[in-house]
Amino acid sequence: MAENAEGDLNSNLLHAPYHTGDPQLDTAIGQWLRWDKNPKTKEQIENLLRNGMNKELRDRLCCRMTFGTAGLRSAMGAGFCYINDLTVIQSTQGMYKYLERCFSNFKQRGFVVGYDTRGQVTSSCSSQRLAKLTAAVLLAKDVPVYLFSRYVPTPFVPYAVQELKAVAGVMITASHNRKEDNGYKVYWENGAQITSPHDKEILKCIEECVEPWNGSWNDNLVDTSPLKRDPLQDICRRYMEDLKKICFYRELNSKTTLKFVHTSFHGVGHDYVQLAFQIFGFKPPIPVPEQKDPDPDFSTVKCPNPEEGESVLELSLRLAEKENARIVLATDPDADRLAVAELQENGDWKVFTGNELAALFGWWMFDCWKKNKSRNADVKNIYMLATTVSSKILKAIALKEGFHFEETLPGFKWIGSRIKDLLENGKEVLFAFEESIGFLCGTSVLDKDGVSAAVVVAEMASYLETMNITLKQQLIKVYEKYGYHISKTSYFLCYDPTTIKSIFERLRNFDSPKEYPKFCGTFAILHIRDVTTGYDSSQPNKKSVLPVSKNSQMITFSFQNGCVATLRTSGTEPKIKYYAEMCASPDQSDTALLEEELKKLIEALIENFLEPRKNGLTWRSV
Repeated sequence: MAENAEGDLNSNLLHAPYHTGDPQLDTAIGQWLRWDKNPKTKEQIENLLRNGMNKELRDRLCCRMTFGTAGLRSAMGAGFCYINDLTVIQSTQGMYKYLERCFSNFKQRGFVVGYDTRGQVTSSCSSQRLAKLTAAVLLAKDVPVYLFSRYVPTPFVPYAVQELKAVAGVMITASHNRKEDNGYKVYWENGAQITSPHDKEILKCIEECVEPWNGSWNDNLVDTSPLKRDPLQDICRRYMEDLKKICFYRELNSKTTLKFVHTSFHGVGHDYVQLAFQIFGFKPPIPVPEQKDPDPDFSTVKCPNPEEGESVLELSLRLAEKENARIVLATDPDADRLAVAELQENGDWKVFTGNELAALFGWWMFDCWKKNKSRNADVKNIYMLATTVSSKILKAIALKEGFHFEETLPGFKWIGSRIKDLLENGKEVLFAFEESIGFLCGTSVLDKDGVSAAVVVAEMASYLETMNITLKQQLIKVYEKYGYHISKTSYFLCYDPTTIKSIFERLRNFDSPKEYPKFCGTFAILHIRDVTTGYDSSQPNKKSVLPVSKNSQMITFSFQNGCVATLRTSGTEPKIKYYAEMCASPDQSDTALLEEELKKLIEALIENFLEPRKNGLTWRSV
C-alpha cells in the first residue's frame, strides 16, 4: 500500500502543473513530458524533476540546437538541445514544412535518408532509429522516402540526392565526433550541404511546428508504407560505376606488389572501401580486425578522429609493420575523411597532413587529366578549389599550369555549392579539399569523400612505386616544382564568448579606432581580409570577394614574407583556431629556414594578437 502511495505521489508530481519558479521552464517540462514517447529519455527528464535539478532541466529544455557548419550536432540524450527521437521528429517536421514551400513537386521527387552506426543505450538512441523516425514523419505526410536499409558512408546521401533527383536528404551522423554525439546533416537538391538562408529558414519552420503531428511517431510506416524505397543496391552500384571515371591505371593496380592496410575506425567504411579497391583492380586492403566492424563505443580509440595522427592510428601502424604493408589508409567513422600514413626508409611512419595530401592529390589529378585529355580540351576550363584556411599549394600549381584555382569560405558546403555552379557553366573540376583531411576527387559527389580518396591514394602510390618513388618523395618533388608550402594549424579553447569577441574587436581597432594592425611583432602585414565585416584591403574597392559571414569571426593576414595566417572561431566548438602557412617560391629550398620563420611568426601571432595569458585561453592538449 505504502509503495503504491509513493508511486501515486510521483505520478501526481509529474503530471501536475510544474512550479519551479521559472514559467519558461515549467512550460518546457510540460511539453517534453507530453510529447516524448521514448521511455528512456522521458525517464531522464522525470528523474531530474523528481530530484529538483532545475538548473540541469533549464540547460536541457530551455534552448534549441542551431544549424552549425554541419547541420545539427549535439550529444545524444533528453532535452531540446540534444539529439534524440523528439528533436529529430521536430527537425524533420520543420524540414517538411520548408521543403513543401520550396518545391511544388516535393511529393513526386521524394527525400533521401541515410545513417551511420552510432548509438547510445542509455537513451535508446541510435542513428538507425533516428533515421527511421525521420522517414516516418515524411511518409506520414505522403512523401516518398529513399531510406537506406543499412548504414552507408556520408557521401552516399548527397550522391543519392543527385542521382535520384530528390529535393533534399539527411544523413544521421556525427562524423568523427566523440561517441556521445550524433547529428542531422542536411543536403539540398544540388547534392551540397545546405548554406544560408536555407539553414535559418528551416530553423524558423522547426520552431513553428514543435508539437509532434499525428503519425510522426509511427516508425512502423518504414515497414508498411508503399512510399518507402531502399536505394542501397542501386546507389552502391552507380557510385562504384562512377568511381571508374577517376581510375586511370587499372591494369597496373592489379599487378602492384604494394600492400595497404585500411582502418574504418569502428564506423561504416570497411565494406565500401573493399568494394572500391575491387573496382580499381586492386587486391583487397588488409583490414584492422579490431576496428573493422561498427562499434558505437569506439572501444579501441580515445577519440575516433583520424586527424589526430599517429596516436590514434596505433593499431593500423602495428598491423602494417607485421603484414609488411607500406601504406595505411584510415577513414573516419562516417567515411567522409581520409588519413594516410607511409612507412619511411628509417622505420618511422610519416602521417601526412591534409595540406600535404592535397598537394599530392592536386599534382595527381592534374597529371592524369593531362595524360588523358582529348585533343581539344582547354586547360582554362579546368578548376580546383580549397577552403580559404587550407594550403595555397593548389593556387601555386594553377598559376604555373594555367588552370583556375578558387577559394571558398571554410566548410565543404561552400565547395559543393560552388562546384555545382561551375559544372552548370560547362567547367570541369578535378579536385577540391579542406585542410581537415576532407578531399573530393572528381565531381560525382559534391561533398568530401573518404572512400574515393582512399582508392585514389592507393592508385597514386602504386603508380609511383613502378618508378621507385614514395609518396613522401613525390611530395618533395611537388614542392620543388611549385614552391614549398609549410603549414601549421592549432587552436586555443575559450569558453567565454565575450572574450572571443573582444579579441577580434581589438584587431579591428588596433592602434586606433577602425584601424587594423600594420605589424605583428616584427612581421610587416601586407593585406588584411575580414570576412566577418566584409573588408579586404587587397581589393580595389576594399570589399571581400568571399561572402560576408557575420555569425563567425575570421580575419586573414597576408605578410610581406609570403606567410598567410588566419584566426577564426569554430562553428561547432568553443575554439579559436589559427592556420598559418609559409608559401615560398620554388627558388627558396631551405626548408629549415622556412620552418624557423613560420615558427617565429606563429609565436608573434599568439603573443600579440591572441594574448593567451591575458585572455585566459587554454592551449590545445597535444
